Amino acid sequence: MAQQTAVEWLYERFLFAGYAVNSEWKEQAKQMEKEQIMKAVYDSMGTNFDPNWGRAEMYYNETYNK
Repeated sequence: MAQQTAVEWLYERFLFAGYAVNSEWKEQAKQMEKEQIMKAVYDSMGTNFDPNWGRAEMYYNETYNK
């Protein structure tokens, strides 16, 4: 089962509470969160070079099933 990101969790809580949520903002927030997660993984790999960025994206996709 894929993990849920913080943005996805918050979005669901807003919907459950009956709030209207702008879908553009939701997608922008999800993209920002993805980049932050990937950067954290990339930075944790030690020597930072371009192939690691692809591995960071693979980690995100595998973890969050995207």
